Amino acid sequence: MRSLLFAACAWSLLACEAPPGEDPDAGFDGGVAIPATRLRVATFNVKLFFDTTCQSGSCAAGDFEQVLSPAAFDARAAQLAQAISGFEADVVALEELENQACLDAVTSRLAGVMPYGALGEIGTAGSVDVAILSKTPLEKVLTHRASEPLTRPDGSRTTFSREFLEAHVRAADGTEVVLFAAHFRSKSNDDPGRRLAEAQVSRRIVLDTAAALPAALVLMAGDLNDTPGSAPMEALTADGGLLRVAADLPVAEQSTYVWNGRGEAIDHILQAATPAGQAVPLSARAWKDGSRGFAGSDHFALTADFEIFRPRP
Repeated sequence: MRSLLFAACAWSLLACEAPPGEDPDAGFDGGVAIPATRLRVATFNVKLFFDTTCQSGSCAAGDFEQVLSPAAFDARAAQLAQAISGFEADVVALEELENQACLDAVTSRLAGVMPYGALGEIGTAGSVDVAILSKTPLEKVLTHRASEPLTRPDGSRTTFSREFLEAHVRAADGTEVVLFAAHFRSKSNDDPGRRLAEAQVSRRIVLDTAAALPAALVLMAGDLNDTPGSAPMEALTADGGLLRVAADLPVAEQSTYVWNGRGEAIDHILQAATPAGQAVPLSARAWKDGSRGFAGSDHFALTADFEIFRPRP
């Protein structure tokens, strides 16, 4: 709650009130910024999109890695491309793609819509990795898993479960947009200390980036495998940290995953407070095509819109 109040107060200087005599939709007198354009961001855990080759040596029925036939692989890539196109997003974080072949299969079907992409490959056999897709070229791509060791609360050392992927792109008006794609440790054979460490270091990296690039819109999105109020989510959002943009929706509309018959919000889009812009109120949307998932996944996709500001001439 404190983080939401902090962000609301910070952004009210930019977006909530116009000076006396000013058109509230026209910007600020003396100042700093006026609404310029909107940007849509999406995150989607596509659920174990493997290719046609067994990398782990254990791909039988019931094993983690599954091998798709060429026809099934093509059909899955087409299904995902159609779903992503439907978001009408400008930049998308994806989770659970095995490798570059999987990413290429999707982006090749999005050539006229979202042709640019980067994979956060961790290099283990049969891994499921994160990726970022964009309508505009990726100007910079950074990885953080190898350079950012993590420490659990008990003092033991670990790493990000998957790559913590960073991509810099441009909005339609030229504003720099930085998106971090994340997929924290799952609760299967749970390691909550690792997930908390992932959140703590992610927060630092994202806020450091926002401090270094105050004119950029700095966002983080992904499957964080924890719900609002949990220790990892508090580590991200508490005390003026990151704003969880779906927090203004009714609780029933925030869920992105169904566990034991109950909807839970475990996929998130977060923003660092900078003068570059703000989330559009009530714009977050969980995409579902049934009671348990979207486009062949067991997760719902999540989108949110952001209003980007530009300096007043």
